Parts: sequence; structure tokens; C-alpha cells
Amino acid sequence: MERRQFLAAATGAYALAALSLPDLDAVTRRTRAVASGRPVDVGWGEVMAIRQMTSVLGDAASEIGGGHARHLAVRYLTQDVAPWLHGTYSEETGRELFAATSQLVHLAGWMAGDEGDQGLAQQYYAHSFRLAAEADDPELAATALRGMAVQAIELGHRAAAVRLAEECVHYARGVEDPRAVAYYQATRANAAALDGDHRAAAIALSASQSAIENAPKTPGESWAAHYDAGRWAHESGMILVRLGDLDAARDHLRHALDIHGLDRRRTRAIVLADLGQVHLRREDTDAALATWSDFLDTAEGVRSVRVTEAVAEMRARLGRLRDVPAARQLDQRAATIT
Repeated sequence: MERRQFLAAATGAYALAALSLPDLDAVTRRTRAVASGRPVDVGWGEVMAIRQMTSVLGDAASEIGGGHARHLAVRYLTQDVAPWLHGTYSEETGRELFAATSQLVHLAGWMAGDEGDQGLAQQYYAHSFRLAAEADDPELAATALRGMAVQAIELGHRAAAVRLAEECVHYARGVEDPRAVAYYQATRANAAALDGDHRAAAIALSASQSAIENAPKTPGESWAAHYDAGRWAHESGMILVRLGDLDAARDHLRHALDIHGLDRRRTRAIVLADLGQVHLRREDTDAALATWSDFLDTAEGVRSVRVTEAVAEMRARLGRLRDVPAARQLDQRAATIT
């Protein structure tokens, strides 16, 4: 878990190579190696500390973007958690320690990606996957693979996206939490839609919808428990955009805004930006401009490459509306954010 400088990844090759990383006996070997009568240095307190810190940093990043807090996550990971990983602990504690660290490393990867460093994010996701597999936690492993699949989707690497999304679902085949199932099936649908396989996308999206509709309203302890109906509505709406169903996409995004991201500025800003794009593609210019105005209000102060890119995409499309006074005013406001 040393801090390193990673080169940006040009393709999905590194992500695919990550599939061969796990060493399922690593924790057992480590605990046997230190079973020499020395006292156990790491216990449940350290495990719970990692989980609490991950939760706090994750909440902050969801609100104001990964660019604000990643250095805190990396510092905690390298200065506090790394010595614990090399300490002494029982096998049971070791697996929980690896699982908690996998979550923290995954968060660091998400933050790096949200800050714009996709190569570094990919490396963190690969390490998260390895730690999860060593902890024998298929859900965490699947979530790390999902992170890499989403990266491949966003970068347009269709083959890697499909492969990683399929592996994500494969790793999660024994996971029963409906929110987790919905999470991974939606990723599979997104990859299939990018690949132009509308039938596979529709099947996976239907499976995702069935799962989220059966999910309990109160989130459990699952790492994927944050994936609620609102997040599903946003993601499925963007999948429907890929599939060409703009009316259904608009309805999903509106639904997402009603229940999703109300206390998270970054998330709400991204949904508003996406909805504005859909309105414009449906030739509803007034709705697009009003939605984008709300987007700029919400995006103020958020440090996220997703928000920055959304502003740039909005301004590119406002160019065709230069004869509309409201569009020119919106473009002037956006210039102060970029």
C-alpha cells in the first residue's frame, strides 16, 4: 500500500490484467508467518476506524467532489492503514482488515477518477479488487470490478467494458442483497448498450429493475447498500439514452431528481446536467435552459471532473443557441465555473 505515482492508462488492458491478481491464501499465509507468540497488534478497533474514516471521507466526496478530499484518504491509507496491514492479527481480523482496506482503496480510486486521473484510479481499483479477493469478500471484489467497468464505459473501451461488467456479475453471483444485484446488473446493461447489444442491455436492465424494486427501503450493511432507487433511476436513465429512448430517459432522470441526491450537491448537479442534455435532444429548449440553470446553481464549488466535463458539454451545445438571450446568459455564467 505504498504511495506511488502511476502513469495514466491509455486502454483497458491494465484493468483486464487485474483479473489475474487475487491470491486467496495471502491472509492465511501472513497470519501463519507471524504466529510466533508475539501479541496481536491489530484488532477490531483498527478495522472499525478504517470503516468509519471511509464513511466520513466518502460522504464528503459525494457532497463536494473527489478533488477536495483525496489527499486525506491517501494520507490515512499510507500513514495509518499500511502499518496495520503489516502488523499482526488473527485470520478472522485479517480478513476484516483486508475488506475494510479494500473499501478505503476503492474510495481513493473513485476520488482519483473524479479528480480526472483515470490511470491512478484504475490502479487503486485493481488493488481494491486484490484485497477484496484476499479477504474472500465477493461483493467487494465485484464492486472493484464495477469501478473498472465504469471507467472502460466512460473511456469508450467497449470490449474491456463488456468483459469487466460480465466478470463483475460473475463474482457477485452468490450475493443476495437486491441493491447489490441491481448495481451490478445495471453496469452490465450499460456496457452492453455501449457495445450496441440492445437485447443484452434490455435483459440486464430488466434484471436490475426487478432487483431494485425488491430492495428494502432501509439500506443494510452491504458495501453496495448506497445504491438506492434514485441512483438506479439516474443510471438507468442514461442507459436508456444510449438505447435511444429519450422519453423514458427523461422520465427516469426526473424521478431520480425527486428522490436522489437531494443532500449531495455533486450528485444532484450531475443528474441536472444529464437531464438538460436529454431535454435539448428532445428539442425542449426552454426546459433544457431552466434545468442547466439549476445545474450551475448546484455545481458551484464542487471539484469533480464529471461536473467540469458537464459544464464543457453544456457550453458546446449552447453555441447552437447563441441567438437565444437566455442561452447567452447561461454561457456567461458557465464561463466563471470552468
